[in-house]
Amino acid sequence: MAVWIQNQTLGLANIIHSGGMVMGPLIALSLVMWLLILERTLFFRRLYRKNMGSRMAITHIRDGRIPDPGQYRGAVSLLVTEFIRTRTGNPKLDRHLLDASVSRINRRMTKFLALISVLAAMAPLLGLLGTVTGMITTFDVLATFGTGNAKAMAGGISEALITTQTGLIVAIPGLYMKGFLERRATNLQQRISRVGLYLRRHL
Repeated sequence: MAVWIQNQTLGLANIIHSGGMVMGPLIALSLVMWLLILERTLFFRRLYRKNMGSRMAITHIRDGRIPDPGQYRGAVSLLVTEFIRTRTGNPKLDRHLLDASVSRINRRMTKFLALISVLAAMAPLLGLLGTVTGMITTFDVLATFGTGNAKAMAGGISEALITTQTGLIVAIPGLYMKGFLERRATNLQQRISRVGLYLRRHL
């Protein structure tokens, strides 16, 4: 097992080295993107679990009772908790505060999604940059040695292909996850907006 891991590590190191200078930024971009995706995935997972209904929400608001985190952790619970902490007791003002709470929470749903989209879109562009630098290397070898140095030519071509491949490998799942997270964010925003309208009518 240790030998296999060592071989895989060496193989990966060789691929990164063969990809040239563009591989470093590509790897960094990929790490940042996936950390943001993981953060959003865990955030949405928490908001989908242990949710409360609209009637339970209005009961907590009328009693001035912040939901128990052990019983309720979902998006509606987050809205109820934030509203109870900011309410004044004035129904007219409280309706505005409720609307502000709904808007604030809905904005939190889309946090980092635009950045994830930008990073996923940048990956194939960096891969294309690697393609260009690899072809430049190949043409430099051709200009210097002609077709007599096949090894140097292969290095430039492999740099071009590896960076293109890596850019697509980073971008495709990144764009898929961005769409997946956007759908979950939209569902939660719609749920919070519906509950917000229900609570507004009963304040």
